[in-house]
Amino acid sequence: MMIAGLQRLTLIDYPGKLACIVFTSGCPLRCPYCHNPHLVGAIKSDKQILAEGGMTESDFFDFLDKRVGKIDGVVITGGEPSIHPGLIDFIKKVRAKGFLIKLDSDGVNPAILEKVIDQKLVDYIAMDIKHSKNKYYIAAGVKYPIKKITESVDIIMNSGVDYEFRTTVVPTIHEYKDFEDISEWIAGAKNYYLQQYREDTTLDPTLPSRTKGQTMDLDKIKDIMSKELDNIKIRKAYS
Repeated sequence: MMIAGLQRLTLIDYPGKLACIVFTSGCPLRCPYCHNPHLVGAIKSDKQILAEGGMTESDFFDFLDKRVGKIDGVVITGGEPSIHPGLIDFIKKVRAKGFLIKLDSDGVNPAILEKVIDQKLVDYIAMDIKHSKNKYYIAAGVKYPIKKITESVDIIMNSGVDYEFRTTVVPTIHEYKDFEDISEWIAGAKNYYLQQYREDTTLDPTLPSRTKGQTMDLDKIKDIMSKELDNIKIRKAYS
């Protein structure tokens, strides 16, 4: 599996652990606020990934060998990792070196999530909850089958694996009532994060001009959701 990008150290992306972050290319969603727009779309060719500063799997493992004993785990994110045919084999190779695995996902491929859980290949899963069920397409940018998203939520909540759900709160895309609907959908979830939207880089270049000067009170949203969720945290900086 080709590596579209590598962050050599993160202190915040894997809660309680030191890790590196592997970025994969390609994602079927088109979230207008996506802050990795260069990773959206079809999976890029090996040649294109290398031309854009990516690396081969072999080069990544050369790097990882030098991090044994220095970091705890590897965060696999995107894009959307679950669309890559080589994901499971890649995870197995990382685990064989003694590293923990955190997998980030949009929940678009529940079958792969079920496989990595059943095969005990992941230690932590972070899934984005883009919006309430009936408005999901607004935040996702496409009308992706909500059945697949809800299936992924159910798989994760019943997996026994440590996990979090998270929502990036975007003015003009979300309203306060939406978070009441989300909390009812994922009621009882173990961990939930409200993430602050960043205007610096977005897939939709017109979005920052529409959100400029507009804010949503994350503490107010936390209060709205607290009836259904016990462990809500606010993440004002994320990668």
